[in-house]
Amino acid sequence: MDITEAVFEQADEIGPEKIVYLYEPKTRMKAIVVIDNVAAGPAIGGVRMAPDVTADEVRRLARAMTYKNAMADLPHGGGKSGIIADPKTVDKEQVIRIFARAIKYLEEYIPGPDIGTDETCMAYILDENSRSVGLPRELGGIPLDEIGATSYGVALCAEVAKDYIKLDLHGARLTIEGFGNVGKPAARFLAERGAILIAASDSKGTIYNPAGLNVEVLIRIKETTGSVINYKDGEVLKTTDLITISTDIFIPAARPDVITEANADVLDAKLVIEGANIPISENAEKMLHDRGILVIPDFVANAGGVITASVEYHGGTEATAFEKIKSTIPRNTKEILYKVYHEKMYPREAALAIAKRRVLHMMKYRK
Repeated sequence: MDITEAVFEQADEIGPEKIVYLYEPKTRMKAIVVIDNVAAGPAIGGVRMAPDVTADEVRRLARAMTYKNAMADLPHGGGKSGIIADPKTVDKEQVIRIFARAIKYLEEYIPGPDIGTDETCMAYILDENSRSVGLPRELGGIPLDEIGATSYGVALCAEVAKDYIKLDLHGARLTIEGFGNVGKPAARFLAERGAILIAASDSKGTIYNPAGLNVEVLIRIKETTGSVINYKDGEVLKTTDLITISTDIFIPAARPDVITEANADVLDAKLVIEGANIPISENAEKMLHDRGILVIPDFVANAGGVITASVEYHGGTEATAFEKIKSTIPRNTKEILYKVYHEKMYPREAALAIAKRRVLHMMKYRK
C-alpha cells in the first residue's frame, strides 16, 4: 500500500480534510501538517518536533484535537503538525521560521506549542505568519507551560474520578511518566491535594522512593540538571521500569503509545489520567479497564492547554482560562463516567460517542 492509499484508508466522515507534507531543500526541513476538521472553526493544534515523528502519529493527534476541542465546546476544529528533527541538535529558530513560512497560507490551522516546541517557537511563528497561540507574556500570550494549564485540568479530573473508584487523594501514591512541561505541574497540583509522588521518569531514567519524593526539589533538580535521576534520595531505575511500580494514580505525560497490548498487563494502578496525547493504545485501554483500572482519555483529561490557547486567541485572560478549565473538564469527566458506570461502556467509547456526536452536529451547518 502506497502513502496515498494509506491516507485514504484512515479517512472517515469527519476527516482528515488536509494532509500536507512539507520539504525545504536547502535545509532539508521536513514536516507534516494534518488539518482534521474545521466544522467548529479554524483548527488549533500543537507543533511537535521530534526525530521520529510520523505522519500516522500526526494524523492520530489531529483527530484527538478535533475531539478535544469539541468536548471543550471551543470554536475550533482539530489539527496537528510534526517537524521531523531533533530539537536538541538543530538550529531551532531557523527550522521553526522555515516551517512557519511554509504554513503561512494554511490559514485554517493555528499552531501552538507541543513536545519539542515552546512559547519562544510560537513567537517565531507569529513573526513569520501572524498566527499562533501559546505565546510569551511579552507578546500578550498566556504561556501554557508556565502556568500549568494542561496539568490543572488533569488534577481536576482526578478530583472527579476518585469518587467513582473510592480513592482518597490524600495519601494516594502517584507516578508520572514524563516529568516535563505537563508532568512537573501535575505533580504540584496533585501534591496540593494530598497525593504522594513516589516515582517519576524522563528519557534518562526513573527515580523511585516509596516513602515519597519532594516535588519542589525534584522539579528543581530536573530543571537544573536535565534529569530526575540526579535526585539523591531515591532509587534510580530504567525509564521503562516506571510502569512496573505499584501505584494508585498513573499519569502518562510524554510520548504516544507508552502502554500497548504488549505491556498493559504490567501496570498496577487504580486510576490512569492521560496527561499526554494518545499515550495508550485503544486496545490497551480496554485491557486496563477490564482489569479494574479506570482510564480517563486524553482528549477529556488534558484539554486545559487547548482551552487556554483558545482563550488567548480570542483575547481572554489567564483567569478566564482557568475558570473555563474548571467548568469544562469536571463536567465532561462526570458525563463520561456516568456512561461508563451506568451504561457499561469503556471510557474512550463513552468519550468518543459524545465528541463525535458534537462534531457531526456542527458539520450539519456547513455547505
